[in-house]
Amino acid sequence: MRIASFSDHPPGLFILFATEAWERFAYYGIRALLILFMTSPLAAGGLEFDTATAGAIYGVFTASVYLMSLPGGWLADKLLGQQRAVLWGGLLIGGGGLLLAVPGGLPVFRAGLLVISLGVGLLKPNVSVMVGDLYPPEASARRDAGFSIFYFGIYLGAFAAPLVVGTLGESFGYRLGFAATGVAMLGGTLFYARIRGRLGAVGRDCELQAPEERRRGWIATGSLGAAMLLTILAVGLLRLDMEAVAACLGAIIGALSLGFFGLVLRDRKLDEAARRRVIAIFVLCACVALFISGLEQAGSTMNLFARDFTDRSFMGGFFAAGQHPASWYQSVSPLYVLLLSPVFAAGWMRLSRRGLEPSAPVKFGLSLILLGASFALMALAVTLAVQHGMKAAPGWLILVYLLQTLGELCIGPIGLSAITGLAPRSHAGRMMGMWFLATAAGSLIAGLVGGWMGSAQMAAMPARFLGMAGIGVVAGIAMILLSGAIVRLAASRSAQGARP
Repeated sequence: MRIASFSDHPPGLFILFATEAWERFAYYGIRALLILFMTSPLAAGGLEFDTATAGAIYGVFTASVYLMSLPGGWLADKLLGQQRAVLWGGLLIGGGGLLLAVPGGLPVFRAGLLVISLGVGLLKPNVSVMVGDLYPPEASARRDAGFSIFYFGIYLGAFAAPLVVGTLGESFGYRLGFAATGVAMLGGTLFYARIRGRLGAVGRDCELQAPEERRRGWIATGSLGAAMLLTILAVGLLRLDMEAVAACLGAIIGALSLGFFGLVLRDRKLDEAARRRVIAIFVLCACVALFISGLEQAGSTMNLFARDFTDRSFMGGFFAAGQHPASWYQSVSPLYVLLLSPVFAAGWMRLSRRGLEPSAPVKFGLSLILLGASFALMALAVTLAVQHGMKAAPGWLILVYLLQTLGELCIGPIGLSAITGLAPRSHAGRMMGMWFLATAAGSLIAGLVGGWMGSAQMAAMPARFLGMAGIGVVAGIAMILLSGAIVRLAASRSAQGARP
């Protein structure tokens, strides 16, 4: 079978592939260093935050990245067009990385995180929209192949970032690592700006063309931006409790989620069958939030565990500290995804031909069970390390990431497909917004749990890991037991509300 290449696809695919790869390089590079930087002593170039505060900031940042995708998509649709949104998003991400490199105190640090969140919110959803728009509606097979190439770029950037940025940051100073992400993103954005003309009309236009409509749109956008700026200044200058800020953000995400679903369910144009499908989406989104709350601990809990409790003497002679960088372990999961995605795709296809492919709810349940098993493995690793009075071997983290990646491959590739397939036509945008809200909620929880875990002594960790393992396994089993009912909800058909 011939392997697909860029020559088989529109020329714009390579432009978007490269842009997304650099964006993921910048984001995952920052994520790999962020909690290490915040919790390191001042003498080591860090901020010397306690782990609870650092975890809260990490959670707020990673959640904000996904929350900003909602206004970012609106701005592109209404005012900017996807092409300009991606350009401005890249500039903001690059500028934010450089801001993090400036030793200007807490306000500058938080401003850098805000700018990056805004940039990712502009770039990430809109570059994906343009990939889909490269292909005519009838070219579904080529579109699927194009997205496969595009997603390879995502994980290529995620794999390379911790190795490059992590090594620079942990070996030569965290701020140098942050500067590297800014320079890389600005370089990628310059490349995009120079050749984006090859995209043609894809993503160039926006909905609001009349001057009066655009004026009102920009006024609304400016008002929202000013409110956000005042909020971040208050958080930075007044030194608010970041754990309280994280709790407030969690309440906002919860209220938005309930509001989204409530508005859809109250729509009188939807019949009972469409409402059942919306309820099925709600259950699937809850599973996504729970899974992400465990998976995103790679940058918080697991990152701190790699630094403080993992034997990193392998290749340690090449580094002044006598240990290889803790951030290297952040590359393990993306590498697994690159290697195992084709295996999973082929496996699901083979099971489908035999009529044995599990339903989406069963796959979601399996992902949660695998997530729980990974935390049970962490509990065993810590227990053995405590019993023998030594740090944990690095192989434990590598096995943990394998289990979590297997779970990710059971939920990630089919999650968006399931939600878009179930969404009523008139509310497809809101249901896609629910995916981002679920991911934001999970990311926020991951940061808070990371701070809670990081504040524990090693001897107290096994019980905490076992608690998280229990939650994952019980939720996964419940999902599998309820899968029949969820499938029946999802199978409901309605003329006006359901997709074929």
